[in-house]
Amino acid sequence: MINNQVKNDIDRLWLDCATGGVSNSLIIIEQISFLIFARLLDMEEAQHERNALRSDESPHHLFRVDQQTLRWQNWSRMSDGEDMLKFVRDEVFPHLRILGGKKFTFGEYIKNVSLQISKSSLLVSMVEQIEKLPLGNADIQGDLYEYLLSKLTTAGIHGQFRTPRHIIKLMVELIDPKPFETIGDLACGTAGFLVAAMEHLRKAYAKPELAEALEGGSNNYSGEQFEYNQAHIRHGRFHGFDFDATMLRLAAMNLMLHGVENPDLHYIDTLSKEFPEKFPEIADGEKGGLDIILSNPPFKGTLAEDVHPSLLKIVQTKKSELLFIVLVLHMLKSGGRSAIVVSDGVLLGSSKAHLAAREYLLDHNRLEGVISLPCGIFRSFAGLSTAILVFTKGGCTQDVFFYDAQDDGFLDEEKCLEHTDEDLSDVLIQYRCYRSGESDFSDRTAKAFKVSAADIRAHNFELSIRRYRGINHQEVKCEEPKVILARMQALEIEIQRDMIELEAMLR
Repeated sequence: MINNQVKNDIDRLWLDCATGGVSNSLIIIEQISFLIFARLLDMEEAQHERNALRSDESPHHLFRVDQQTLRWQNWSRMSDGEDMLKFVRDEVFPHLRILGGKKFTFGEYIKNVSLQISKSSLLVSMVEQIEKLPLGNADIQGDLYEYLLSKLTTAGIHGQFRTPRHIIKLMVELIDPKPFETIGDLACGTAGFLVAAMEHLRKAYAKPELAEALEGGSNNYSGEQFEYNQAHIRHGRFHGFDFDATMLRLAAMNLMLHGVENPDLHYIDTLSKEFPEKFPEIADGEKGGLDIILSNPPFKGTLAEDVHPSLLKIVQTKKSELLFIVLVLHMLKSGGRSAIVVSDGVLLGSSKAHLAAREYLLDHNRLEGVISLPCGIFRSFAGLSTAILVFTKGGCTQDVFFYDAQDDGFLDEEKCLEHTDEDLSDVLIQYRCYRSGESDFSDRTAKAFKVSAADIRAHNFELSIRRYRGINHQEVKCEEPKVILARMQALEIEIQRDMIELEAMLR
């Protein structure tokens, strides 16, 4: 967790950009990202130089002898701001694109970008502020960048791209990824789910004495094996898709700073016909697919055309929120798991498409849980009711776990960032108890309870918690109407007496 000084430095960096003529939040984060990337490359080159002193390797790794002026440590110390601005725009940025493409996925998404800073004084100030950031500390690099990304919400611009961190953490813990599993997000935004999954794996499996994960029911997958296979995990396990190139740039940087150097990120609309054509092994669970999908797909989107036919066979609709459910199930391997955020419209909509989507989820797969979230979780959709659906591909649903999270305790976004370890902890506790059979969860007046699939079918497959939650009716004893009337008459007499006294005082 970053300290207050680092937060203050980032706040000042943000303020410098906002007052220096860059008003768009996404552009601010983009430009900061590029400069952070430039400094990280220079730091890696410096580390390689130190290592080369103890070996016969060439001291030049990312910058040739004739490219040393392109390193952060050299151009960042230029005394003339105008010279720095011109050099960064015309020399450094083109070289960043080349280096990024060679070493990091990040490079693929800065092919057509340019320096958006026009004031030399702003660039100089940004360089000075980035120089102060503790980028050399790998343990806090990710937290630092997440705090920067949180500005997307606090600035009130494009907040829909960011799911609150405590909700992401809860969803990852509900699914509990294993080191051998492939993980994807079909609308990845800034890659919050993929980052959280990596952090979960590191925390759960980084040490041999922690729990062992079983692959295929036979092979022990210990913490030692996690450490041994980190390169494979970081390069082959995380898949993200989005049709916003800006989001992919931020996602790539976010993952890189969390230790995932080359995630599989792609610019594409996953609902389009093009998706299964370009990625047949990922798009079809029968051919390959993914073990886990964690996502917060766009709410209330409508597609005009180009939906791939395999989805329309299940639900005849152009509503993206319904198509995404079918797409997730289509992409999961048999037995694969998912947690996604949906709006209340998905849970209780009465159209044929809504019913078909819920029937498919319930009768042809295992719907594990419906967790109703408090209103106000997503600031860009104030008042919109949402829920988390937890499900497994294949089989047939017997019972569904419901939880009514009326208050997450962290509606202030700043608090969400500060106290993520405590967020919605009771949901996870109750869900694990339900899965282990420790309680029957038959009391529907409680926050957590279960509903049979038969009951859900009897109510048109409706999944809104309000449909099934019981209400404790408490008997209220009221006074006799004659007693109430007598009290009202006495009060009226008192009022009239006071008015007479007031009138006498005014004469």
